[in-house]
Amino acid sequence: MNLFDTIAAVSSPRGKGGVALLRVSGSDALAIAEKVFAPKNKKSLSELDAGRMVYGDIYDTDGKDRIDDGMAVVFRAPHSFTGEDTVEITCHGGLLVTEEVLSALLSAGARAAEAGEFTRRAFAAGKMGLSAAEALGSL
Repeated sequence: MNLFDTIAAVSSPRGKGGVALLRVSGSDALAIAEKVFAPKNKKSLSELDAGRMVYGDIYDTDGKDRIDDGMAVVFRAPHSFTGEDTVEITCHGGLLVTEEVLSALLSAGARAAEAGEFTRRAFAAGKMGLSAAEALGSL
């Protein structure tokens, strides 16, 4: 594990709901997410105000094949859960679409997050104490 890598993971229960949430966090989060998510308003994710959700299309890394449509929100460092630049992408749930979106993010340059890695980064950034991190880990 390298704390300086940009990581991505599915952050909702896989295949359990109608909507899935994927999170990308790290110094390249915006650049990676921009390779996969195209807002309908034609702005890039880096142009968006932090904390504002935008509707758009989700593509494979080549930008040729549309995987789904969904929403994205940008959280800029240090005002995110991990203290890093973070992008959250919401797409339709189920296994197939969720795994395709994650695969696109990984192909775009993110590394698959290890179990508990987002929480570990939040702890390292001083966003939560040890007892809160342990409690979250036990969930």
